Amino acid sequence: MLGSVDEAESSAQGDGGLVAPERVDSEALRSAVTEERARAFYEERGWEPAWSDAEARALVETLNRAGRHGLDPRDYLEPMQDAGSDPAAREAALTAAAFALADALADGKSDPDELFEVYTLERPEVDLVAGLERAVGENRAGEWIESLAPDSEEYRALSKAYVENARRAARREGDTINEGDLIRPGDRDPRVPQIADRLRENGYLDATSGEEGSDERYTYRMAEALRAMQRDFGISDDGIVGSDALAVLNIAAEERARLLAVNLERLRWLERDAPERRIDVNIAAATLDYFEDGTIADSRGVVVGQPDWKTPQLGSPIFRLVANPTWTVPKSIEREEIEPRGEDYLARNNMVRRDGWVVQLPGEDNALGEVKFDMDNDEAIYLHDTPAVDLFDRNQRHFSHGCIRVEDAPGFARMLAREAGVTGEYREARESGEESFVRLPRQIPVRLLYKTAFLDREGAIEYRTDPYGWDNRIAEALGYEPREAPRIEISVSDVGP
Repeated sequence: MLGSVDEAESSAQGDGGLVAPERVDSEALRSAVTEERARAFYEERGWEPAWSDAEARALVETLNRAGRHGLDPRDYLEPMQDAGSDPAAREAALTAAAFALADALADGKSDPDELFEVYTLERPEVDLVAGLERAVGENRAGEWIESLAPDSEEYRALSKAYVENARRAARREGDTINEGDLIRPGDRDPRVPQIADRLRENGYLDATSGEEGSDERYTYRMAEALRAMQRDFGISDDGIVGSDALAVLNIAAEERARLLAVNLERLRWLERDAPERRIDVNIAAATLDYFEDGTIADSRGVVVGQPDWKTPQLGSPIFRLVANPTWTVPKSIEREEIEPRGEDYLARNNMVRRDGWVVQLPGEDNALGEVKFDMDNDEAIYLHDTPAVDLFDRNQRHFSHGCIRVEDAPGFARMLAREAGVTGEYREARESGEESFVRLPRQIPVRLLYKTAFLDREGAIEYRTDPYGWDNRIAEALGYEPREAPRIEISVSDVGP
């Protein structure tokens, strides 16, 4: 698939006409068109052919460029080749290909509702039939199809990086760096030249440093480059070549392109005009960004669900602040993690039984801390404070049972209360010591996203490991072979949500 970026764009179309509208019989066209949207399209046209040869060639060029979006051009070109020389079949195949690529760019080739048990983020809504009819009438079908892709700095950057890595993969097959002893700065190891090459390929080691690692010595300069790569992938940035570092280093250009294609697809799933004021949580990176007027006003770390208690991909607003919250323990946590510890555990942790539920009362050890950010969803997912603040110092922060623990949540709550004009009400609620609710005058949209490649605030692409293994589902839907992604093992002992 990856090699098709250049192969498709350089393919010759031949000298013959792609379509012959004057030879298309309306009855033959009715028989040739099987795709539902294409039938609606031709119904609107009275079953008249849509494509002149010039417009057909322009569309084929657009289909050829599908590789720039991490899609395989062959998915759109091969049905046209299969149509043979029959004028009606070629006309129908061209229209079906136009709709297929338009659909993929407008809201994704795959459907997240089919890939995930829970996905409630807002999706784009585009009338493709009306759009293609209008574009054909204006002789700009290819331009219209391209315009359906996200028009964002992040999408353009990931697309450019995808093309670069796909071309690199086509030129060279990356050799796997084998497991072995730990390599520390100053050590010599026969794998060091491979490590240096991999760091250069991925832009972490200056391309002019051609002799770095050639004598099999792992230099401090290479260690600094590896630290940068480790930080990008969210693993311990110690600069030591161990199993985790090798797992990341072995993501050669083909794997990097695969990762970028997956995240381009994720961006296509999202509504194009996100709310100007919102909270975005990146589950994979365990970070939170608060947007005001469309720009990031605040960023902080979060702790999200561990692999066996995944945080779902949700669109769900915060509608109130809960000061001094109680925590009603979900039955699954009670059964699996509290009951085995005995009744004494309840007393030691300020827990009581109420109406058949275990409830933790407000206090400094409460698992929700000082404040809960109540969200409106069916999954019982919300943001909250936590007494386990040491977890924010970790590179990997997938420790919760699905909810999102916010770094300095009390400060974040005060900021939201101030901007909502409810500072007095929230302060009074906090000082009461009792569970108290402060409704926000305007709900704050929250998007729980999962992105393993994304732009940071400086405009550079960052990469993360795939702790939930979700990348593979999307990659397979895009036509990639199934592959086990590097995953970081996470052990958790606290029972908080």
